Amino acid sequence: MKDTKVASVQFEHKPGDKQANLDKVRLFTADAARHGAELVVCPEMCITGYWFLRDLSRLELDALAEPIPSGKTTRALLNLAQEHGISVGAGFLELSEDGKLFNSYVVAMPDGSHVCHRKLHAFVNEHVSSGSDFTVFDLPNGNRAAILICYDNNLFENTRIVALRGAEILIAPHQTGGCRTPSPRCMGTIDQALWHAREESPEVIEAEFRGAKGREWLLRWLPSRAHDNGMFLVFSNGVGIDGDEVRTGNAMILNPYGEILAETWAAADKMIVADLEAEHMRMNIGMRWIQSRRPDLYASLARPTGREMDTRTVRFKGIDEGG
Repeated sequence: MKDTKVASVQFEHKPGDKQANLDKVRLFTADAARHGAELVVCPEMCITGYWFLRDLSRLELDALAEPIPSGKTTRALLNLAQEHGISVGAGFLELSEDGKLFNSYVVAMPDGSHVCHRKLHAFVNEHVSSGSDFTVFDLPNGNRAAILICYDNNLFENTRIVALRGAEILIAPHQTGGCRTPSPRCMGTIDQALWHAREESPEVIEAEFRGAKGREWLLRWLPSRAHDNGMFLVFSNGVGIDGDEVRTGNAMILNPYGEILAETWAAADKMIVADLEAEHMRMNIGMRWIQSRRPDLYASLARPTGREMDTRTVRFKGIDEGG
């Protein structure tokens, strides 16, 4: 791996307004380039918008979706990457050649190439399919990266597989924090009035973002994905109003020891930047643990238990889906 600088972005998207959201990506890309970053990571579904998709019909989803790479958004991201000499990642709704819809994430690179990851555990709408492939690729500087979208990162099997495939940097775009879940000790919703009052009382909403609905919840598990797999991790997230919930931002960049290199809990659109030092990849704890694996013992990990359910069922089990 080579030393590099990366940027992680949090911003409040406008549901369905792809032009306005692309404009924000443009601003952050230019800013990241000015800071010397070689990669800028924007949130999951930040171009299309996210939580409002729950209530859309198939026809309404089709009107928002677009093909990759021939669609307007991919072309715009490629133009940005070439204009600023920086790799740019952003998420949006894809319409595939065979007519399926995917929660997809594109990283456009300055040489005109791109990669696309389809979320493995999609759940936002019954018409949105889950992907079936892991995405591990080389950035222009030769560093090896992987993409896992939001819920994909919840399952440690996914992060371990991309690490085994050589990923040194995990790109982890999200729309999370402030979520209504059936688990009594997992996040919980934030009063939208606190977001609207963020300029008058920033300390109130930032306390929520730092607390159990945001940062505290993330720190229970996110650093382990970096630490246990010996990877850098670039966490990008939405912030602000997302349907009937409030996303907590908490953009964060971690090293392979699970240590936070840069973060924010600002209740605002924000970008953070960090240097990723190749030295941290040499003999880190996660890398050493992986070298101690016993693959002959792990066959049961790939064997169905009979308890598996599709992600949409698990995500909304015990919740009024419309609430």
